[in-house]
Amino acid sequence: MASIALPRIMRVGGGAVEEIGEVVAGLGLARPLVVTDKFLVGTGAVDRMVAQLEAAGLRPAVFAETVPDPTTASLDAGVAAVAEHDADCVIGFGGGSPMDTAKALGLLARKGGHMRDYKAPRDNIGPALPVIAVPTTAGSGSEATQFTIISDSESDEKMLCTGLAFLPVAAIVDYRLTMTMPPRLTADTGVDALTHAIEAYVSRKANPFSDSLALVAIDTIGQVLRRVYADGQDAEARERMMLAATQAGIAFSNSSVALVHGMSRPIGAHFHVAHGLSNAMLFPAVTEFSVDAAESRYADCARALGAASADASDATAAADLVVALKELCRDVEVPTPKSYGIDKQTWDERVPVMAEQALASGSPNNNPRIPTAEEIRDLYGRIYA
Repeated sequence: MASIALPRIMRVGGGAVEEIGEVVAGLGLARPLVVTDKFLVGTGAVDRMVAQLEAAGLRPAVFAETVPDPTTASLDAGVAAVAEHDADCVIGFGGGSPMDTAKALGLLARKGGHMRDYKAPRDNIGPALPVIAVPTTAGSGSEATQFTIISDSESDEKMLCTGLAFLPVAAIVDYRLTMTMPPRLTADTGVDALTHAIEAYVSRKANPFSDSLALVAIDTIGQVLRRVYADGQDAEARERMMLAATQAGIAFSNSSVALVHGMSRPIGAHFHVAHGLSNAMLFPAVTEFSVDAAESRYADCARALGAASADASDATAAADLVVALKELCRDVEVPTPKSYGIDKQTWDERVPVMAEQALASGSPNNNPRIPTAEEIRDLYGRIYA
């Protein structure tokens, strides 16, 4: 049996963000706090959202102090902003970081305490303020997931926090918000979405519901990711990529992620690498490590991606997937930790604790091939160059 959880309301398509006021008012809410970043304030997008909320008779306020890869320290001002506005809901407006911040604030505002109290394996059911998620990148899928990721400012641990308390009550998915994404962000978030879809499909917690969405997302991303990387103004490719990212988010929220994500979070915490990029750095090598343990599942992914023919044997198709992922990361210019500028000595010194944190998150236990700490350390060493 699979337990499936989805946002109660989803508005998907060009212009959907213009319905934000109607959606929030329709939920019986009145005092939203828009949780966003200074970049989106600077573009005027936040002012437009505030105007739409006010036109619906709501009384919004804005918290624009979110940071990339949010930390426990960065949440303090947000908790104060929720209290000062007496907010009855939070709107996560931006990429994965503002949405993750909004989810954390929603729980802390009702439960109090510290985010480390809520990290996996704890299952958080609330209570929490309702979250309305409005993504501006095509990658994290956070608008449809029951997860948030917050780094502990004291220990540098990137904590996975799970449970229905973090599932947005509404998601507004408007591809037009992604049209100005630069190529690097487009690539990193796009590979992140592909990682979500493939890990959801090969996970030990996969189920028929998540499988169907994962395969559709893999198919779409295989067709359009290079297109949006080459031409950010390709509206059709942007629209398809945005939908695929949300489908992949739903898939992994109702299945799970696995070893790539388990190893990715510590890289982000220790070296301040964006989550999508650290996933991309790991993706081919971790797939190569895992592929023999679920050959038929990886073969299905290869066929969906367009990396193998329908009549190829599972062994051939699975091997083709590894090659295709290496080629994709090359084509969208994913750096290695070395070329990104991470010092080799520091990397090597951090590998043991990163391996411990990866295992502690629980995600590696969902992988087709469950790794030892030594194998994780070896994989970290392998991807550096």
